[in-house]
Amino acid sequence: MSRTYKIAAIPGDGTGAEVLNEGKKVLEATASKFGFGLDLVEFDFGGDRYLRTGEILPDSAVNELKTFDAIYLGAIGHPDVKPGILEKGILLRLRFELDQYINLRPIRLYPGVETPLKNKGPNEIDFVVVRENTGGIYTGVGGISMKGTEHETAVQSMVYNRFQVERCLRYAFDYTRRHGKKACGRGTANTLGLVGKTNVLTHVFDLWERVFHELGESDYLDIKREYYHVDAACMWMVKNPEWFDVLVTCNMFGDIITDLGAMAQGGMGIAAGGNISPKGVSMFEPIGGSAPKYTGMGIINPLASIAAGSMMLDTLGEYKAAEAIEKAVIVVTSTKIKSLEAGKMGYSTCEVGDLVVEEI
Repeated sequence: MSRTYKIAAIPGDGTGAEVLNEGKKVLEATASKFGFGLDLVEFDFGGDRYLRTGEILPDSAVNELKTFDAIYLGAIGHPDVKPGILEKGILLRLRFELDQYINLRPIRLYPGVETPLKNKGPNEIDFVVVRENTGGIYTGVGGISMKGTEHETAVQSMVYNRFQVERCLRYAFDYTRRHGKKACGRGTANTLGLVGKTNVLTHVFDLWERVFHELGESDYLDIKREYYHVDAACMWMVKNPEWFDVLVTCNMFGDIITDLGAMAQGGMGIAAGGNISPKGVSMFEPIGGSAPKYTGMGIINPLASIAAGSMMLDTLGEYKAAEAIEKAVIVVTSTKIKSLEAGKMGYSTCEVGDLVVEEI
């Protein structure tokens, strides 16, 4: 084998291990077919470890993970741990300390998957959201004064500098050039749409909009540029999702519209995402939670985890292997499983993984 990728596997909590196992099985079959190696090393970061040791991430974790080519995550969220502890201590910490400044979320309806959007199908629901992942209102700038009194004041600030904005936009332009609808043979133009709120957030989105057009004019004249207010974008995502190609937006708006997009593509059981550090270590995961009530039952849908593995290979440069996984998932959704819902697929979790492997 000419190349081997070192992958950190973090099963996490609940059904995370079950879906990750199927993803690993598919990745190993794909690696065998396309002639590269995988060195999968498992880490026990999650709720059980925290309850056992009181430690969320060891001090050595971030530096150790920096030695890997990518991180493959199952799910984070434990019913016996207060919400926010694991999410902040694992997911947000890794995003910030590994500088995973892009959250990449394909919104793609696969054949055979139901969508709640009337008269819309795979041809209409096929776009991507590039979300800035380490700045904005989620960085914790702000505070509370006079807490517990009638004059208590809470402030949470959306803070961006030009460096953060420009590197996110450059990634989005470059991604559009390679993955836009014209590049993929599905349209006449590669279009990048900025989603913001220039009429109200007049400082932050003045910066975003200016840099967006400056970069477009100087380096990306081949990319068509559009702008959407975030509320209008939500409306059109429901009414006319076919209008969109690649969207780029800030951390908070991206968090909101990608969950709307996930439902449009058939729900959390098929939605995958990547936390991308273009020059470092990226992390890939299914978007759905840990679903603890289904743990150990063998009925959870692993396709989002498998799709996340495809995204990981694409980011590592294994484009043909990534495409093979996606094509296999499409065959399974269109001709095999009955539903994406847990317990309604017509197959067990393990059997769904086997179906994808058979197609590969």
